[in-house]
Amino acid sequence: MIGSIRGRLIVKQPPDVVVEAAGVGYEIQIPMTTLFQLPALGEEVMLLTHFVVRDDAQLLYGFVNDTDRQLFRQLIKVNGVGPKLALAILSGMDAVAFARCVDRNDVSALVALPGVGKKTAERLIVEMRDKLGDWLSQLSPSQEGTTHSGGVLQHNDPVADAESALVALGYKPQEASRMVSSIKGEGEQDSETLIRLALRATVK
Repeated sequence: MIGSIRGRLIVKQPPDVVVEAAGVGYEIQIPMTTLFQLPALGEEVMLLTHFVVRDDAQLLYGFVNDTDRQLFRQLIKVNGVGPKLALAILSGMDAVAFARCVDRNDVSALVALPGVGKKTAERLIVEMRDKLGDWLSQLSPSQEGTTHSGGVLQHNDPVADAESALVALGYKPQEASRMVSSIKGEGEQDSETLIRLALRATVK
């Protein structure tokens, strides 16, 4: 099992990155909360990973901290929640914010995430309540929502990159376009900023 990878960050194309370690480029899928905390391209990065082997693929999922990885592992144990949906949930909110949704029975905040219907949201709240307590109760509230933009994506059109990332997370193309258009400002904004603001506006 691959538990972590340390190497040079050579590709950022959400929700995928490539980390080069010992001459091998590892393709890793990440949530947006991890993307916003990555360094610039070419710099060293260390990701905690979760390795999934399927009949048709071997997939790596990466996280900058063990809290998000633990939550990912708990989420994929919930009936009807696979890795793709777990990534979408962690892209829309960090582990502390998710725990608070569960604690407050906040179905509406979960339904705002792509792929999460009302029944799935209710199932998440019921099944995750007992699993979250011990390790999330020790986290500082100040950790909620802490994200950092480090570097830019590889393409020249930040709007197109942001829309593509949202579609990869499960949003429909028209919805992704509307989300990005609604938060575009007059000033220059990179792709990561657009993605972060679009996701933040969605779960308010």
